[in-house]
Amino acid sequence: MSVVFSSLEEATGRFGPCALTIGNFDGVHIGHQQLVREAREQAQTRGCRSAVLTFHPHPRSVVAPDRPTKLLASIDERVALLEETGVDHILVLPFTAELSNLGAEQFVRQILVEQLEARFVVVGDNFRFGHKQGGDTALLASLAAKLGFGTRFVPQIRYRGEVVSSTLIREHLQQGRVARAGRLLGRCYSLSGPVVRGHGIGSKQTVPTLNLQPPDDVLPANGVYVTEVHDLDDDRRWPSITNIGTRPTFDGEDLTIESYLLSHLSGETPQTIRVDFRRWVRAEQKFPDVTALKYQILRDVERANTYWRRTAILASK
Repeated sequence: MSVVFSSLEEATGRFGPCALTIGNFDGVHIGHQQLVREAREQAQTRGCRSAVLTFHPHPRSVVAPDRPTKLLASIDERVALLEETGVDHILVLPFTAELSNLGAEQFVRQILVEQLEARFVVVGDNFRFGHKQGGDTALLASLAAKLGFGTRFVPQIRYRGEVVSSTLIREHLQQGRVARAGRLLGRCYSLSGPVVRGHGIGSKQTVPTLNLQPPDDVLPANGVYVTEVHDLDDDRRWPSITNIGTRPTFDGEDLTIESYLLSHLSGETPQTIRVDFRRWVRAEQKFPDVTALKYQILRDVERANTYWRRTAILASK
């Protein structure tokens, strides 16, 4: 179980000596996971702790507040994903205007070496740090030689010709390419939150659904997806089909995330769910009437059932 620190004051004297990797780690995708693996290997070799330094809020929200970034995961989700990597220590460092003004050499000397006791630093080969991102890997290597710690600069991970990045994953999601985004994340992209009351249209006119409160995370493009719904308060899950959109057939305006379960919901209705996005089905569209919409939903359900049957066959081989 990782030990999580929320300030430098809390971490100082308890965090290191460590092999440390640094970054925003939004989404904790397969490139981030490689950095953590490298830090763990270096820690094992040197007999010290493996550690992650990440930041909250996202630095862009401080240095460029006019260009807000929709994130792939909340800070709680990010920490939980980092904990799953098996790293020993995690520091969520509050990113402030004061920190953003810290020079590159000051950042390394004061924070990494003196307070976090870094004995080895693992970062990507495009890593930038310090005021106005004035530091790069060449400067970090020079400071490492001067201050007595080791470094490893990991080349960017490529998957099927794409350089893996949080920005690219956001782009895939915004185009509805959830399967491709999932491959770069190393897991399905998911949205979590409380189940909320819908408009009553599904139960009365189409099909009953579980409605997820739209979170502040990046949302996949409006459309219909093959999904899996997880009850976060119980060990229950259901294959499902999910619509993200505004219900144009009913002249809706508010964004909704509605999941229709493909297997029976026994017991209490879940209070908090996670929706895993597996595959794009179609774009959201306006139908001439409820009958046409119901017919399309049945076709969508059949496509989802076919997906789950094939998934079960592959899993059994």
